[in-house]
Amino acid sequence: MHEAIGIVEMFGFVAAMKAADAAAKAADVKIIAIDTNKPANAEKEEVPLITAVKMQGEVSAVTAAVEAAAEEANRVTKLIQKHIIARPTDDSQKMAERVSVGRDRVGHIPNNA
Repeated sequence: MHEAIGIVEMFGFVAAMKAADAAAKAADVKIIAIDTNKPANAEKEEVPLITAVKMQGEVSAVTAAVEAAAEEANRVTKLIQKHIIARPTDDSQKMAERVSVGRDRVGHIPNNA
């Protein structure tokens, strides 16, 4: 069985970095991924990047880390959602480890990955 997974979704990459930092300082968790999602209408309208910080550890540690990350996300931009999976399945573990950062196309910069 895998350790608990915590996911905190917010607007912006800077907010995600600050949230990940707050989570790692709040409890004994490992940041396993920072994932980005560019909304479908982002080409036509200026919309913020949606970013998720994913962490893993004991349930109590993940709970404390998710709360710290959520507070920091709200302080910097806006928290969208937070969730804890106490006992992830193998499939949930694979999805949590999925990372889009570095595979995205930002503006006119081509993907180098």
